[in-house]
Amino acid sequence: MAHDGEPLYKSLIRDTTAYFAFVLLVTTLGPFQFGYHLSELNAPQDVLTCKKLSGESSALDRLPQCIPMNTAQFSVVTSIYTLGGFIGALGAGPSCNRYGRLLTMRLTTVSFVLGSIIETFATNIGVLCLGRLVSGLGCGATIVVVPIFIAEVAPPKEKGLFGSLTQISICLGILIAQLLGYFLSKGNLWRIILAVSGALGLVQLAGLLLVPESPRWLAEHRSPQNARRILHKLRGHHADIDAEVKAWDIDATEDDISEEQTLLSAAPGSHPAPNPKAASASINLWQAVKQPAYRPAIVAVVAVMFTQQLTGINSIVMYSVSLLSTLLPTTASLLIVAVSALNLIATIIFSPLSDKIGRKTCILISIAGMGTCAVLLALGLLFGIKILAAVATLVFVASFAFGLGPIPFILANELVGPEAVGATQSCALAANWIATFLVSQFFPIVDQALGGQGKVYFIFAGFALVSGSFIAYWVPETKGKSGVEEVWGKREARERIE
Repeated sequence: MAHDGEPLYKSLIRDTTAYFAFVLLVTTLGPFQFGYHLSELNAPQDVLTCKKLSGESSALDRLPQCIPMNTAQFSVVTSIYTLGGFIGALGAGPSCNRYGRLLTMRLTTVSFVLGSIIETFATNIGVLCLGRLVSGLGCGATIVVVPIFIAEVAPPKEKGLFGSLTQISICLGILIAQLLGYFLSKGNLWRIILAVSGALGLVQLAGLLLVPESPRWLAEHRSPQNARRILHKLRGHHADIDAEVKAWDIDATEDDISEEQTLLSAAPGSHPAPNPKAASASINLWQAVKQPAYRPAIVAVVAVMFTQQLTGINSIVMYSVSLLSTLLPTTASLLIVAVSALNLIATIIFSPLSDKIGRKTCILISIAGMGTCAVLLALGLLFGIKILAAVATLVFVASFAFGLGPIPFILANELVGPEAVGATQSCALAANWIATFLVSQFFPIVDQALGGQGKVYFIFAGFALVSGSFIAYWVPETKGKSGVEEVWGKREARERIE
């Protein structure tokens, strides 16, 4: 683990074993799928909807070259993905608490493969919507369980840094989708963009057969000895894990220890059946909402997740090509590839900052930057100032990467105890999907109703002002806090005990 004053790269080299890196690589393919599906229809929109026909031929010519649809219908196809995500997010919390993080991640890969197959061979709007819905189910679940899993396997001192891998993977997924869209938005080749997700789903499923269950989950579900063994493997056999295990605050009973020999001989990806005691100790979504001790955290994570979407990032991810094409007809697609690359690079560069200057500080700076750039982007589009619109778009995305991109996914693990993490994360991501639906469904409609020209970004700027003020007042800082009691203070700690 990182020592005070030690350079970050040295602590990362020491704390990151080859096996730990493999585990992170496989599990973060889930958030990659989330980002990929968000933007897979952006670049090929005109070809897909028959607005731009091509004479290109391919092996897919037996299928229709395009699917005729208007703006409202395309909005439905885009936003139906968020409905699947909402349902998946609500189900993932209880599933990963009861059956484990690993099994839940494996189930999401099935959704990725099936959804991709349906989308790739769609011949009408209904079938395409069904494929997007099924893909959304897996993405909604994976964006709940993967941040929880990473937080539980990451070295405690670098949770913020490793937690940012969720957003980095999302950004990479967006970038790859935009790159493929730039080269394959012609003829029937757009179907290849949709097929890539299924291939990646099969790769992830194979990789997950070699990934272990979360040690923290195992420790809470009657397997403390197996949890120690897996943690040793993740950290390296010479690592001192006593302090990390002690922080779990879980004692092994005689019944737990009696199962040790069986568990130690189990395969890497196996875990015990759900422990009734642990299951009863877990808090479900409805219980978390009803109990006053958890409400401040739920309000905090929901507010941050709504802010992440209602400041307008997905208007760039989903609709930027059509939005900017009137102002930049020849360079809009290329600009969006550059924007996606910037999003990825900025997220990587800024990822250590939440552990340095704090989660809340990063979020507030991020909101201020996005709100300011939303105004500048609106002015650039309204008055036809190309350079202002282009620069505002780039800085808007960089501001998102500074805080609102990566940090919301790690907050649930730091604002509640382990018994309520699944429920709180489900609630947070359900809010995120609702907000994503609002943007994906109504952005083109509202933009069109306002006469286009980017006036809708004044609305996003207003959301940034209101939500930023609320977060500054309500959300506590979690950096450097040893537990939920320290985050919320002694009064809330007593309420939980009582």
